[in-house]
Amino acid sequence: MIIQPKVRGFICITAHPDGCAEHVQQQIEYVKAKGPLADMPKRVLVIGSSTGYGLASRIVPAFAGGAATLGIFFERPSDNGKPASAGWYNSCAFEKAAHAAGLYAKSINGDAYSEEIKKLTIDRIKEDLGHVDLVVYSLASPRRTNPKTGLTAKSTLKPVGAPFTAKTVDTDRGIVTDITIEPASEEEIADTVTVMGGEDWEMWIDALSAAGALAPGAKTVAYSYIGPDITWAIYRNGTIGRAKEDLEATAERLTHKLAPTGGAAFVSVNKALVTQASSAIPVVPLYISLLYKVMKERGLHEGCIEQIERLFAEHLYNGAAPQPDEKGRIRIDDWEMRPEIQAAVAAVWPGVTTETLPQVSDIVGYREEFLRLFGFGLPGVDYAAEVEPDMPMPSA
Repeated sequence: MIIQPKVRGFICITAHPDGCAEHVQQQIEYVKAKGPLADMPKRVLVIGSSTGYGLASRIVPAFAGGAATLGIFFERPSDNGKPASAGWYNSCAFEKAAHAAGLYAKSINGDAYSEEIKKLTIDRIKEDLGHVDLVVYSLASPRRTNPKTGLTAKSTLKPVGAPFTAKTVDTDRGIVTDITIEPASEEEIADTVTVMGGEDWEMWIDALSAAGALAPGAKTVAYSYIGPDITWAIYRNGTIGRAKEDLEATAERLTHKLAPTGGAAFVSVNKALVTQASSAIPVVPLYISLLYKVMKERGLHEGCIEQIERLFAEHLYNGAAPQPDEKGRIRIDDWEMRPEIQAAVAAVWPGVTTETLPQVSDIVGYREEFLRLFGFGLPGVDYAAEVEPDMPMPSA
């Protein structure tokens, strides 16, 4: 079949297998070009490994350190001739490339919040790897069912305490408007923390530790975001921010648990990027489109793979030590948050309109990067050609 992009709101409901494979290969080539990193983990578990930062966190240890990787995700394979999800195609491409390089790479598809997937993962680790040296937690989901209570919570994207009015953009049509978002209730705040906070991360580490599946000195890292004043009310001071505060508190508890064997837990605060998750947050896509223009003009732009390669090379491994901020967080959003970068974005923000958007922002680059998430717009891919949508996972 011929597969073309079909965008519905902030998600593309189709994905291209060849395009996704090319996107993965580009990231692999970037890592290989940067060269090997020293002291890398040899057995890595990535929870939420199929797209964005999670996928990059699988590529870097594999192709910069020769690591065996086990990826956990919840993706849709092809069904009745319909394309699979982008994350499924990404993971197929990664496994194929890893196997060609002689590396162990297997994946488990299912609900990472469930006890069933945790047990299946532990059994696979014990059988194939013995234990893991690094656990990357990179889940992004709108809902979570707590396996202990059976209750399902849904996250919300709202401010806390007061309504929030700001500019936002319809990225498809390029229309800038004002949006007012009412504050979250206490229940919505609590539910968002349940979904996006650190509880499940801690459940994973506790389960792995109890089963003897963590190597002595094992590290774990989860990803977060802080952002600028422009998005403060909807992000860091909103429901998501409360969840991220819980994530950071969880890292401190996990470090105490892992310290006796020389291990540690970290939260890495990453840069604002076009991802499936960030596209859903009001105000943030407009900020990103302005940020991209400023950072590209100054030669400071990074994508997921550049960010994660720098995290491993300058903070976690390669003879480097973490350089935490005053709250113990690793900051690889440091280029984004440079005063001159934020000043340049803030200077443009008040005057951005539908008419000025093409000149003051990189809305074209935003759209291109969004479509690349789903395998579209990659050079060298013939999108007019027939392609087989059914792609089995190599390790299945």
